[in-house]
Parts: sequence; C-alpha cells; structure tokens
Amino acid sequence: MRLLFISLAAAMAFPARAGISLDECMARAEENYPAIAQYDIATRSASVALSDINRGWLPRVEIYAQSTLQNDIPSWPDALGNMLAAMNQNFRGLSRFQYKAGVDVTQTVWDGGASRASRRVERASELVKKASVDVEMYAVKERVQNLFFSILLMERQIDLTRRSLALLEANHSRLEAMVKNGTAMKSDAAMVEAQILATHQKLSEADAALGSYRRMLSILTGMETVDAQLDMPAADMPADDTPERPELQLLDLRSRLNEAMLSRRDAAVMPRIGFFAQAYYGYPGLNYFESMMKRDMSFNILGGLKLSWNIDSFYTRSNSRRATALQQESLQADRETFLLNNRMLSTQQRQQIDALREVMATDSRIVELRAEVRRAAESQLANGIIDTTALLAKITEENQARLTEQYHQIQLIQQIYQLRHTLNR
Repeated sequence: MRLLFISLAAAMAFPARAGISLDECMARAEENYPAIAQYDIATRSASVALSDINRGWLPRVEIYAQSTLQNDIPSWPDALGNMLAAMNQNFRGLSRFQYKAGVDVTQTVWDGGASRASRRVERASELVKKASVDVEMYAVKERVQNLFFSILLMERQIDLTRRSLALLEANHSRLEAMVKNGTAMKSDAAMVEAQILATHQKLSEADAALGSYRRMLSILTGMETVDAQLDMPAADMPADDTPERPELQLLDLRSRLNEAMLSRRDAAVMPRIGFFAQAYYGYPGLNYFESMMKRDMSFNILGGLKLSWNIDSFYTRSNSRRATALQQESLQADRETFLLNNRMLSTQQRQQIDALREVMATDSRIVELRAEVRRAAESQLANGIIDTTALLAKITEENQARLTEQYHQIQLIQQIYQLRHTLNR
C-alpha cells in the first residue's frame, strides 16, 4: 500500500509528458477572444477619421444654379434718366428677374490649428479605445487563471479520492474475509460498502465538475483541453508592489485625450484665412452698367483672399477649460482610488502567501501521522480492538490531510499568480 502511494505521489509531482502551460492558455485566450478584433477596428476607424481631416485641406467646390425675382433693383438716378430720355436714349435698367449658374471655389490657407488639433484628438481616441480593450483582455487572463487552477485542484482531489477508494475496497475485502471466518460482523462490511458507494458518488461529481471546467477552458482558449494535461506552473514572487496595470495606462490616455480636446477647443477661437474664387454665367454680370443697358447673359469671375473669425467659441471657452480641469481632477481621483485598492489587495495577498507557507511547513508531517494512525487502525480492526466506524474516520482524516496538502501547494502558486495579476508584474 505504501508503495502504491509513493507511485501516485511521484506521478503527480513528475508528469510523464509535457502538457499545456498556463502562459500558453492565457496567450491563446487573448487570440481567441472576440474583443481582440477591436484593436484593428480602432486602427481602421482612426485611419478613416484622419483621412477626412486631411481632406479638409482640399479645395471646396460648390456648383449652383439660381434664379430670383426681386421687388427692387438698382436703377438710373433721376437726373441721369431724364438726361438720357432727352437724348432719346431708352435704357430699361436691370430686370427684376435675374438668373445665373456658377462655381464657387474656396481653399483654406490657415485654419487656426484646427486640423492639427483634430488629428491629435483622433490619435488619442484610438489609443484610449485600444487601452480599453487591454483592460478587457486583462480580465480574460484572470478567468483563464481561475479555470486553470480549478482544474489542477480538481484533478488532485480526484486522485486522492481514488486512493481513498482503493483503501476502502482493500479494507472491505479484508472485512468480508473476516465475516466468513466469523471474526467480524456483516454490518461492518456493509458500513464500508456504503462508504465505498458514497465515495463513488463524490468521484462522479468531481469528474463532472472537472469536465465542465475543462470545457469552459477549451471555449475560452480555442484549444482542445478536455483531455489535455495541464502543467503545474512555477510562479516567482514579484520584486515589489509597484503596479503596472492596463487600467492605469487607460487613465493616463484618457487624460491626454482631454488635453487634446481642449487644444481643439482653443483652435476653434482662432481666425481662418483662405483663398476664394467665384465664376458664373448669367444675368446680371459684374458690370452693372452694361447689364442695365442690355440684358444679355455674360461670363463673370472674381477671386481674392478671405479672413473669417467666428467669435462664438469665446463665449464658452472659459467653461470648456473649467470642464476639462474637472475631468482631469476626476481622473486623478480615479487613479488614486485604484492605486489605494490595488495596494490594499496586494498587501493582503502577500500576507496570505506568507501564512500559507507557514501552514505548509507542517502539512507533510500531518500526512505522515494520519497515515500511521490509519495503518494502526487497520491492524486494530483486524484484532477486534476498534470498530469499522473508527477505521472509516481514520481513512477520511488521512484523505483530508493529503487533500489539504495538495490544496495548499496549488493554492500557494495560485496566490502568487493572483498577486502577479494584481500588479501585472
């Protein structure tokens, strides 16, 4: 029996073949998670927005056609009209019905820095979107870790349950022989058989839970992990408690985005300078005197330099600055809150790791003592000194001690990984 236990322990401590590592599972989960597509979407969205901003420097062309009917039009002065009438010259003046078709072209020369500020905002927005995905993907890693360690723990529980089952079956066979020889009661063998059946039930429940955990891990990672062997990870303690979490980077990038949006608001109060040109064919032309003398359509063109200044943004500029300052204060408060909670959590996790190490120092000795007591109980049962209930209690205590030892070993590595996840170190 002792040889069987040594063989099982060696098999658990030294896997016969290499399996799937925790790092591989986390990497594959990131690749398989649908949110990974958001990185490319953010890049393409920013590319489209930047393209639109750059096209703002292209000439603006407007093609139009219009006709108007006016209630009043420019006319000859009375003195000039009387003089022309005395000379038998009849100039009708401009028609109240006017029409033209033309093209207006404008070209921005300086936009007050608006396009530069808009490009800065779009690039900052792209980084914020990607950082938000980083935060979401980081949470996926934690889910993978929890599933991975749950599988390892359940496997150890199943192994120890099977070992306990083997002990129960061996003692049941011994009791049946004693019943035939008249040295034990039939109820003693029935009690052990009932415990065997109950252990089979626990084993079935554990197998079902293990299968569920493995299927969930397979869905998360996109890997076939239902029957795959998982390697026990080796975790090193972080050197310090300085966090490098993606949430902090997201807060920094949101702060930069606020600054970029403020610079765009500042650019909105600057004047704009540009060239313009107008060309049209219609009536009246630019030469009003000629159009007043004859009502023929003509081709006309004009161009120049234009300065425009919309001062509406000055009305809200101070409020915009105050709003940005408040947003920055809010982000700083969020950062300090996150750092405080992170520091408290990492401190608690370090204390739990230290406590686990102290407890584990006596785990192996407890297992040895429980095994020794169980072997003594088997001998005492054979000699009729104790009853079956006492033996079952000793077997249960030994199995619990072994399970606790395995649990502590896995829990220690899991706690170290949780600390590393808390700090992203």
